[in-house]
Amino acid sequence: MMTLYSGTSDPWSQRTRIVLFEKDIDCQIVDVDVAKKPRELGELNPYNQVPTIVDRDLVLYESNIINEYLDERLPHPPLMPVDPVSRARARLMLVRFDRDWYSLIHDITGGDKKSATRARHTLRDGLTVISPIFKEQAFALGDEFSLVDCSLAPLLWRLDHWNIDLPRQAKPILDYATKLFQRKSFKLSLTEAEKAMHSSTR
Repeated sequence: MMTLYSGTSDPWSQRTRIVLFEKDIDCQIVDVDVAKKPRELGELNPYNQVPTIVDRDLVLYESNIINEYLDERLPHPPLMPVDPVSRARARLMLVRFDRDWYSLIHDITGGDKKSATRARHTLRDGLTVISPIFKEQAFALGDEFSLVDCSLAPLLWRLDHWNIDLPRQAKPILDYATKLFQRKSFKLSLTEAEKAMHSSTR
């Protein structure tokens, strides 16, 4: 059985848990308090970070790498496109989300007031810009749920918690968020700490 060391409130761990539940993978999830990490986590991962997954003799960290491994290791249902061009585009989107939006999280949650405000505005504006694509398609890559959606869902869930209000023109992405939050895999991925971040599912 695989073992996932997973933070109880960080979006990186949540997007990996979504993948686990989307694929119904038999995995032991070890909840990690990032303020008091277990010693074995540092022994497994040189960066002492979550998420970290152990599959027999293999240890992986960085959630995008873990998620792609899980998708290839247990290919049904597939969460990445089959053709190389579409897969490359999906990977590029995941990299952009990490660089443009996930990189803002530390400022939003722990930065000074000016940095936090600037980061909130950047995330709000970025999500508003991509919102129109959800008028035309059900998910980020088209008609099928993918790793890209797994990556967007934790950010969208935390908007209220981070005091980020999207403007009226972002309604398509808010409707998309509601659809994501209703998926069984998303509901199962939520920890008690994450449930407390959100009083409703819009």
